[in-house]
Amino acid sequence: MSVANRRIGLEQEFFLVDEAGVISNRADEFLQRCQEVAEAAGRSPAYFAPEWVKSMIEINTPPAYSVTELAREYLSNLKLALQVGQELNLRLYPLSTYPLHVMPVIRNKLWYHVQVRTVGYDRFLHAGRCTGTHLHLDLPDGTIEPRVAASYNTTSAAREELLNLYNLATALDVALIALSRACPFYEGRGMNVSAHTVHYRGSQSFGWEGVYTHLQAVGGLQPYAASVEELVELQFARYYAWLEAMDKAGVERQLFFEAGGNLLKAAWNRVRLNPIGTIEMRGTDSNYPEVTLAIATLVYNAADRVRCENLTVRPAEGNRTFELSGNHLSVPEFKYLDGDLLYAAVTEGVKSAEVKAYLDSILEFVVPDGGKGSKYLAKLKSALGEYQTTEAEILQEFPAATAEISRDEGLRLVLKSCDKLEEQVSSLIGKPPLAVLEAKIDVNH
Repeated sequence: MSVANRRIGLEQEFFLVDEAGVISNRADEFLQRCQEVAEAAGRSPAYFAPEWVKSMIEINTPPAYSVTELAREYLSNLKLALQVGQELNLRLYPLSTYPLHVMPVIRNKLWYHVQVRTVGYDRFLHAGRCTGTHLHLDLPDGTIEPRVAASYNTTSAAREELLNLYNLATALDVALIALSRACPFYEGRGMNVSAHTVHYRGSQSFGWEGVYTHLQAVGGLQPYAASVEELVELQFARYYAWLEAMDKAGVERQLFFEAGGNLLKAAWNRVRLNPIGTIEMRGTDSNYPEVTLAIATLVYNAADRVRCENLTVRPAEGNRTFELSGNHLSVPEFKYLDGDLLYAAVTEGVKSAEVKAYLDSILEFVVPDGGKGSKYLAKLKSALGEYQTTEAEILQEFPAATAEISRDEGLRLVLKSCDKLEEQVSSLIGKPPLAVLEAKIDVNH
């Protein structure tokens, strides 16, 4: 497969709510009906999948050769799910956190029990209160080998592509956080930070109490790699960190293997090697289709430029932005990326001068590509000036980020978000999505 034929995939998690906006645990009934309708329409039922709690579902796409194709598949599956929701009096809430209190109902599966017991019940409940979007970047066939991470039998070109895309995805992680910030409320309170990042990823350094606060090797952002060998070493170090955490929690290692665990499945990192043969980017908040497709466009075009121009992607000491020189793309050094820049993105967000300079440099790198979606990204860069987020729009109407939100206001926010999701799917479905989005930027700004 030539680099021109590399694909992109998408998975998005949604909360399931009833017609009043209250969390619903009817995911099994909803998914069964989605799968029945999908099969009758000649679509794969695998596009509609369960999550570890019964109030969440996941909608995914087949691998797509362009963002236009990805958008078509994504919107078609969303439309089907919304139609099933109407039939069952259920709705999809698309944002990263539910604004009111949630007590997740956990599925009775060994895989989930191993994670809950290892991380701790109360801490792991945060994972049932946050939803994300995962993007998958295609790699040459046979590049990923679940037992050893990177196959020894693949070509040197494939291994170099793996390394460069892994480093690119790592360098883009903070951008995904900043651009996708969605719901500013968590468990009834305004957070004034990226709630999904704080409560899922966590950080001992910054005092963020989340699922992986004390297991950053497993759930945080892993460092860049200077070679494929170093990338493989990172996978094994993370794997043993997880097994040691199980030991410390008194969980038998054999349970992990009985549940299907292996070297690559002991990974909930922001960027990870997926056994299906992709680099998976897990740092995006669940959001509206327009935001999701904008971020997918940015990621796809960045990866496409790295591949097509055979760029080497490496961090540079003291570097804070993306800088292209010849065939070498310098990206921010990891200490800064996973330190001050991460903190700024999670607290100040796009208002931070540091974050804005970093985002500007990414768009400057991506926009000249000339691929599909470049015009859309160029308009985002010129029309927005001050980057705008879903979170900022919500805070214009709802209480300040440090305030509690009442039940009535929380439910109003949920229903308004459900409405907006349905409106965007309706406006984008059956049309060239990127062309529609380009036109909308002119109208809205």
